[in-house]
Amino acid sequence: MLFIGVVPILPRIEEGFHLAKAATKKAPTEQLAKPAEPKRHAATREELLRLYREMLLIRRFEEKAGQLYGLGLIGGFCHLYIGQEAVAAGIQTALTDKDSVITGYRDHGHMLLCGIDPKLVMAELTGREAGISRGKGGSMHMFSVEHKFYGGHGIVGAQVPLGAGLAFAHKYNEDGGICVAYFGDGAANQGQVYEAFNMAALWKLPIIFVVENNRYAMGTAVDRSSAETHFWRRGEAFRIPGMVCNGMDVLEVRGAAQAAVDFVRAGNGPVVFEAQTYRYRGHSMSDPAKYRSREEVQQVREKSDPIEGLKHDLETAGITEEELKAIDKEIRSIVNEAADFAETSPEPDPSELYTDVLVERY
Repeated sequence: MLFIGVVPILPRIEEGFHLAKAATKKAPTEQLAKPAEPKRHAATREELLRLYREMLLIRRFEEKAGQLYGLGLIGGFCHLYIGQEAVAAGIQTALTDKDSVITGYRDHGHMLLCGIDPKLVMAELTGREAGISRGKGGSMHMFSVEHKFYGGHGIVGAQVPLGAGLAFAHKYNEDGGICVAYFGDGAANQGQVYEAFNMAALWKLPIIFVVENNRYAMGTAVDRSSAETHFWRRGEAFRIPGMVCNGMDVLEVRGAAQAAVDFVRAGNGPVVFEAQTYRYRGHSMSDPAKYRSREEVQQVREKSDPIEGLKHDLETAGITEEELKAIDKEIRSIVNEAADFAETSPEPDPSELYTDVLVERY
């Protein structure tokens, strides 16, 4: 009976196949709009100093966070951004105060570059009342509507559809803003990412999907977990153009980011932007990182470090070693003050357990 029931369906399937094939032949080939060919950013002296300061702030802040974690002052998970500084610095210096940012749990660097006080970020890491989320979010769940930073999300890939929602709000409100949604190579394999791609392309949402490809999804190398390792191609099925850049060169990131921002802000819809980068530390502070050799990490540090790499451009611009040392001293002072502030701030009152859990509408 099953065989008899299937037989009449087969001609219809075959007919549908031929109709689809014929329609494809007749359909005109629509040219896919793409961002302009990116160029390595020709930075001014002031821009070079700003990029250096911002990357150094992230580096020193994360080093201090690692120390506080080791002392037991930071609890739970803590994911450091050391090595990836050029991605956030290169992209966020291309944004305006109209734009919104959302990311995953490796979020400290993005927050700092949104202009949030390092003291408030460090206080949040240590679970203090003065923290940006009142000490209730910790490392992975920071948030600041004032600074248009919308998390900090612990669920892998959850920020991507939320980013599409932020982009929808920008378009709906006609405020001229765009959204940058950061996620990693591991999150790139989540189903919700592709649902967000589809909706963003369908509605031409102003969003840049940034894949921070640091080569390891937790402890699994990219080529072991992903059938398509060129993540900038991941939007092709949805007619989303892709871009790729060296995420260890902040000026290359900055140039590519500008091309992406200009394209999206002009109303052309989304872009998938892959930044090929590398994290020096483990996936989180509890990760011994035995899936890669020390020699591999050291080689990247020596040959591709984003902060050291920028020094050649700084020297060419006439910036002296003494000036760089003065900046490093200033940044260390800012970070030490943030750590002292966090350590001496009180913990949240128990009554905070009952705040921010319910919104009553009348």
